[in-house]
Amino acid sequence: MTSARAATHQLDQTCIDTIRTLCIDAIEAANSGHPGTPIGIAPVTYTLWQRYLRFDPADPIWPNRDRFVLSAGHASALLWSLLHLTGVRAVDPEYEILGEPAVGLDDLKRFRQLGSKCPGHPEYRWTSGVETTSGPLGQGIATSVGMAIASLWLGARFNRDGFTLFDFDVYAQAGDGCMMEGVGSEAASYAAHQRLSNLCWIYDSNRVTIEGHTDLTFSEDVADRFTAYGWHVTTVADANDLAEVGRAFHAFKAEHERPTLIVVHSHIGYGTLVEDTPKAHGEPLGPDGVKAAKRFFGWPEDAQFLIPDGVVEHFAEGIGARGAEARGAWEAQFVEYRNAHPELADEIERMQRRALPDGWDAALPEFPADPKGVASRESSGQALNAVAQGVPWLVGGAADLAPSTKTRLTFEGAGDFSPADRGGRNFHFGVREFASAAIANGLALSKLRPFWSGFLIFSDYARGAIRLSALMEIPVIHVFTHDSIGVGEDGPTHQPVEQLASLRAMPGLLVFRPADANEVAATWRYVMELRHEPAVLVLSRQALPTVDRAVLAAPDVANGAYVLADAEPEPDVVLIATGSEVSLALVARAELAEEGIGARVVSMPCSELFDRQPREYRDAVLPPAVTARVAIEQASALGWARYVGDRGAIVAMNTFGASAPLKELVAKFGFTPHAVTEVARGVLR
Repeated sequence: MTSARAATHQLDQTCIDTIRTLCIDAIEAANSGHPGTPIGIAPVTYTLWQRYLRFDPADPIWPNRDRFVLSAGHASALLWSLLHLTGVRAVDPEYEILGEPAVGLDDLKRFRQLGSKCPGHPEYRWTSGVETTSGPLGQGIATSVGMAIASLWLGARFNRDGFTLFDFDVYAQAGDGCMMEGVGSEAASYAAHQRLSNLCWIYDSNRVTIEGHTDLTFSEDVADRFTAYGWHVTTVADANDLAEVGRAFHAFKAEHERPTLIVVHSHIGYGTLVEDTPKAHGEPLGPDGVKAAKRFFGWPEDAQFLIPDGVVEHFAEGIGARGAEARGAWEAQFVEYRNAHPELADEIERMQRRALPDGWDAALPEFPADPKGVASRESSGQALNAVAQGVPWLVGGAADLAPSTKTRLTFEGAGDFSPADRGGRNFHFGVREFASAAIANGLALSKLRPFWSGFLIFSDYARGAIRLSALMEIPVIHVFTHDSIGVGEDGPTHQPVEQLASLRAMPGLLVFRPADANEVAATWRYVMELRHEPAVLVLSRQALPTVDRAVLAAPDVANGAYVLADAEPEPDVVLIATGSEVSLALVARAELAEEGIGARVVSMPCSELFDRQPREYRDAVLPPAVTARVAIEQASALGWARYVGDRGAIVAMNTFGASAPLKELVAKFGFTPHAVTEVARGVLR
């Protein structure tokens, strides 16, 4: 080895050990965290960032950057150390790059403390350089599939002769837990089917979980499993062999037909290098352990948060210089592209700001009054197709249920995303609800506007990813149909009862259950303009009467609830309903009127939006003086008490459903005009 190569090798090792010791010190200062994985896998992550990742620390949001996802989010100290050492700049909520670092040394010293930019797990929108929130194992790798799809879709949409604007690669670092979680398997299967050759998962096979060695629970051959899926699999026998690690990344770059899994055999923390102790994974090392680890790495034992001379400069000469050159070339190319293709350039710029095209909603349908009406899944399908023609980057699909959820884009040119058509806008996710939602998150993080759909009952399978879309504040549209006991003969296994209350309990998630076709159209108009909030659309299988808006109020989705039909001069009772039960409330109102009882009907398509309104508006809709109130919804009663008060009543589901025709079910469970009027009379007594 020449003296120059030896010096470079030594500097590489110093950088790796700097990462390791920064992680050790941050975790020790917090007295909380997982040191084992960062220590063991640091050489691989360093090699990726320093030699291969196309990423500019000075502009961490330029559109064609490679993405790095730390799916093993418990190893967050590893990412925080890299963001600090590479000098990643902070970005504000308006996508402006600031002069300050994303992660300062003080942030590292305050790892896992309130207000630090180094939380316990990576959090998108909190720390620049984090591409997705991760921590719930398996979700990071699943989300990375959506990012890889986005790269291919964006390339198909925007690349032109002489202009390659989008061809970024996606790297996701995972552990044994990610390989065990089912969502990882769902996503791996789909990635192979779609031949996502720009996707690389790095599997840190350290064979340790919280409970101990993986021999307790996990004995399959992961490499064989991924080979069976259709992945390209390569192995690194020793995580510390930088030449072998480099060959693995070269193999990924040379693969053009399949996603790549790099199986890395590492030792979890210094503990398995010095003494066999699982403490190095799930707990801080302790003062003696810290000294022993630093002694093993040839590091000053008493030094804390030490960054030796030359380390920051070495990163600047590696990832810093390479990223700046790539980003600068891209920006210069985009200037020429804007001159050659101004309309496409405008689309790209709008996407980056999450802005919509001018006149995007011009084709949204208006539905005439119709007592027979149409199922809200049907009117939603019409609205979706109208919107999608106005927003070219609105893409999505279903977890094998598009014919039932009516979420297929049917206009000319929509196409199906596949290896043969990377610009197709319909996605066939298969029976993979959790992966569908996670992939949609990845698409949204790449600035597309995604939707996905399934039956409401199966939102339970996707809940983890829905929660992350809310936590990350990304505008994914989750479409759920078959929203009630209206499913009928399919029975209680398919009849959602507790799902609405469960989704409404999630902070930052807007849940819409529109009452008729025009409320559906208004809902699509509202959710498409969201920039930092996900939405759930809850839709019926059965037909809902289309309200005569010339007689009754226009749909007011933006306020969350509104007076649809009123009583003069003042209401005696207020009937509050959502979805299919709004038409039931209108019939009950008419019957009560025949008895001289004035009933106000309030449609509440989105309780979260209603709760945000000023007190004056809420009191105007639900007058405090009118304590006789009845809430009506074919779902759990949980949450409705705050609207009806102590003197009100709730007509809801208190058990699971049953298998029978719809007419029999509504009679059995009390969702008939007669049953509602009986309850209304009761609250008036």
